[in-house]
Amino acid sequence: MEKNSSTEKGEMVEEPLLLHNSETQKGGLRTLPFILGNAVLMNAATAALTPNMILYLMNEYHMDMTTGSNIIYIWSAVTNIAPVVGAFMADSFVGRFQTIGLGSVVALVGMFLFWLTSVIPQARPPPCVDSTNICRSAEMFQLFFLCFSLGIVAIGVAAFKSTSLAFGSDQLKWEVHQENPRAMERYFSWYYALYALSLVIALTCLVYIQVNMGWALGFGAPVLLMLFATLSIYLGTPFYVKLKPKPSLMAGLFQVVVAAYRNRCLRLSSESADILYHQKKGSTIVLPSEKLRFLNKACIVQDPQLDLSSDGEATDPWRLCTVDQVEELKALLKVVPIWLTGVVLAINISQTSFPVLQANTMDRHIGSSFEIPAASFGIFIVISGILWIVLYDCLILPVASKLTGKPVHFSTKQRMGFGLVLSFLSVLVVAVVEGVRRNIAITEGYSDDPKGVIPMSAVWLLPQNCITGFAEALNAIGQNEFYISEFPRSMSSIAASLIGLGMGVGNLLASFLMNTIDNLTKREGQESWISSNINKGHYDYYYLILAGFSLVNMLCYIVCSRAYGPCKGEEEEMKEEEDP
Repeated sequence: MEKNSSTEKGEMVEEPLLLHNSETQKGGLRTLPFILGNAVLMNAATAALTPNMILYLMNEYHMDMTTGSNIIYIWSAVTNIAPVVGAFMADSFVGRFQTIGLGSVVALVGMFLFWLTSVIPQARPPPCVDSTNICRSAEMFQLFFLCFSLGIVAIGVAAFKSTSLAFGSDQLKWEVHQENPRAMERYFSWYYALYALSLVIALTCLVYIQVNMGWALGFGAPVLLMLFATLSIYLGTPFYVKLKPKPSLMAGLFQVVVAAYRNRCLRLSSESADILYHQKKGSTIVLPSEKLRFLNKACIVQDPQLDLSSDGEATDPWRLCTVDQVEELKALLKVVPIWLTGVVLAINISQTSFPVLQANTMDRHIGSSFEIPAASFGIFIVISGILWIVLYDCLILPVASKLTGKPVHFSTKQRMGFGLVLSFLSVLVVAVVEGVRRNIAITEGYSDDPKGVIPMSAVWLLPQNCITGFAEALNAIGQNEFYISEFPRSMSSIAASLIGLGMGVGNLLASFLMNTIDNLTKREGQESWISSNINKGHYDYYYLILAGFSLVNMLCYIVCSRAYGPCKGEEEEMKEEEDP
């Protein structure tokens, strides 16, 4: 078996996996209960904060809808974007175990600080005076303490997200190479299944505690879960494989940009044979592609004696890169237009505040005694996503194959496109349902009572939640598969982080869009469309604007998809279909 060892360049060491003595061997299936336990508890704890957050900020901190939503948007953006930085730090400097362990501790501290806002009266504004309906706004220190605690949670969660899945896969390389080749596949299946389970727990049990037992107990439960998550990851310390950090691919991509700029004066010849390119040892890529040719300047060897060391490596990696590095950056830039269409979908998914306020005004009773918490309706999005995955694999594909008489497979770009169509339909349905709900509220005399429950069943909310779940499942799974299949294997970590990065950018754009519409519609003393009183606002118009953006985004996706050309493997399939 090939043995990896540490070099001056910091390559990963996997020697513990190569020991033949089973008593000293580390890693393997025995580490998964600790890693998966940490993942389930961390996900459940953090997912429990978002659903009711808008109600907490509006009721306890007396914020308006726009301000509260902006805090949630920015917090979600940091949580989604920071894992990219966390992955870079973990792979290049800190190591995955240290990152996930430190992230768990930091998230625990942040969650504890946030819990203090619900138990210390001085940490939030005093209650409103019912007789005069006067509410004091939060003081500067109270807002700082709130945002600081949420920021600490976001940093800790980002460190966890960036390393958890990869750290588990590190433990199974011995299993894969030996007697259990499907260990990695089963690990990914269990990881995502337990992730879905953690969302179910958060949207049902933990949300129910917040609504029916108070904020102190409702936010205290996630603190306990975070504590157990931290203990879980550290209890398995003696059994883990801990790979040493190595130079990150992210740094290599930046090196290409810098090297191409520094070599911008070089002239590119139409004859590749006239140019000497710097090759990576053992690589099969000899020449760079002709697309984005200006980046090829980064891998041109001008003077072998000055540019290359005795072992064939670049003396200055910020002036001379390998052909592989150049092609990796090209692969990333090529998918950017399609990735941007996913960002618009993320704007729709980011709308988590209004659905809670909307459900809060509708009849949510099952029978005469049980009432579904308004924030728990997000569970139908999760259930719909899981249902779609099962139906797609077990019903849609088999039936389509039987009807056509040949194996049917929908490409990643087709699934992403259909997901965008469903996302457009989902916001359109929200606009229609909200128009009906608002008219009923006004007719029944609830114009000045945004918390009043109108005679309209919350069953009306199921279609929009189900369509959203289908859209998320189709587009997210399609995106993941698209990036992983189109990128070189060395870029798998970047491929896995692109969806999260898109969600973070979508959160920021959603915040910008809401602020813009709020400022434009409340001019001259008029009621804002994004009013805290949803019966006076016009969220139906707001969602129609989102539908308009989604429609334009669908058309852009069609153009980008055609411009991208066939995906890897599709050209061979097309040739096979053409051949008799």
